Amino acid sequence: MPERSTAFGLLNVNKPAGPTSHDMVARVRRGTGVRKIGHAGTLDPMATGVLVLCVGAATRLSEYVMASRKVYRARVHFGIETDTYDAEGTTVAERPADHLTRAAVEAALEPFRGEIAQVPPMYSAIQQGGRRLYELARAGQDVPREARAVTIDRLAIVAWEPPYATLEVACSPGTYIRSLAHDLGAALGTGAHLAALERVASGRFTVEDAASWDALEAAMADGTWVRWLLPADWAVADLPALHLDAAQAAAVRHGQWLSAGDAPEDAEFARAYDESGGFLAVMARKGQHWKPHKVLVTHNS
Repeated sequence: MPERSTAFGLLNVNKPAGPTSHDMVARVRRGTGVRKIGHAGTLDPMATGVLVLCVGAATRLSEYVMASRKVYRARVHFGIETDTYDAEGTTVAERPADHLTRAAVEAALEPFRGEIAQVPPMYSAIQQGGRRLYELARAGQDVPREARAVTIDRLAIVAWEPPYATLEVACSPGTYIRSLAHDLGAALGTGAHLAALERVASGRFTVEDAASWDALEAAMADGTWVRWLLPADWAVADLPALHLDAAQAAAVRHGQWLSAGDAPEDAEFARAYDESGGFLAVMARKGQHWKPHKVLVTHNS
């Protein structure tokens, strides 16, 4: 068992297919000795790719990573529908799909670009009537679900191997790629399900820069895992920066407000750094003042 670590920051892990996101968190807790770890955006067990883990005090910043835009590579299998909308579900319908062409699929993509109303799948963690939808689905219930507004910024075919199409999808958080695959199949009249999914980016975190599970596991075993730890302020890199002097930093640590000074009036939040350049807090704009919103007691040196 590794010694308890006080390290904090972000781990960009290339999740393998199989484990749940919670499984990945549990494995890293055991391997690092850090109890306080959470993920910033669930990936289904069959999915691979970017899974950002927030370590230590950085767990307070998970919402900022979760709110970032996502990019996926999705392999869609036409001609077969499943109850979960993916390859792990039970087949509920089969239809011929050998007549499909790349041009037909490309034409069918257009209504799914931009802001759309998307109905989440029954097998999802969304709560309805105090219960998770997947709990109702496992009990044999199929209940009406309210459509939710999502935005698909980019949707393109990157490979065509009938009856499969591989799509690249850039989208807002909360978009269900399983629903996209299902709805695309419905639009084409063939049915479809998601055969494979890779998250290639979550905000600034990309799969090219992610630690493979094998590499991270080996680093945890020999005690060098912190070399994969990214600065916590990467989660809020898009916010304007406030550089504080010693007195201001001490005030923030004690929950005191600061004058907004010459900060842009349209800035609702900012990242604050102490006199030594350490990431200290996320600040919220309140009129002509900055209020400590999330204070990180420790910081990377």
